[in-house]
Amino acid sequence: MNIRIGNGYDIHRLIEGRRLILGGVEIAHELGLLGHSDADVLTHAIMDAMLGALSLGDIGHYFPPTDEKWAGADSLMLLSQVNQLVLDKGWQIGNIDSVVVAERPKLKPYITKMRDRLASVLNLDCDRIGIKATTNEKLGPVGREEGIAAYAVVLLTQG
Repeated sequence: MNIRIGNGYDIHRLIEGRRLILGGVEIAHELGLLGHSDADVLTHAIMDAMLGALSLGDIGHYFPPTDEKWAGADSLMLLSQVNQLVLDKGWQIGNIDSVVVAERPKLKPYITKMRDRLASVLNLDCDRIGIKATTNEKLGPVGREEGIAAYAVVLLTQG
């Protein structure tokens, strides 16, 4: 069996007047993430990890922020396209492990729903997707609540 591992990272600025979407789930908060699409940092980090595992570049290559076609795009739809690219190359997801870094809001109540949404799009069992949430202990831009970041690792298998 062949395996590949990819890692991904994303960060977006928090602003007023935007919805907060993480893992395809809208989260109640007075601020949302600024970005060309829905700015779902968790889903973006997962997509970059998937692409990186196969040396296929990053999501900006496939969904450039300069292309109005992707303005306001649902990141779960983009994830579906990246997953199809991975499947077309003869690979499949073994598992995903991720962490979202945010001071607020508390994300624990949303993690199961995020995992369910991602699993549905990727056609995976929920136990193959790990999502954790942590704070940055008030350090840096995430700690000052200027943004939210996410990290992801994806194991792909072939054969």
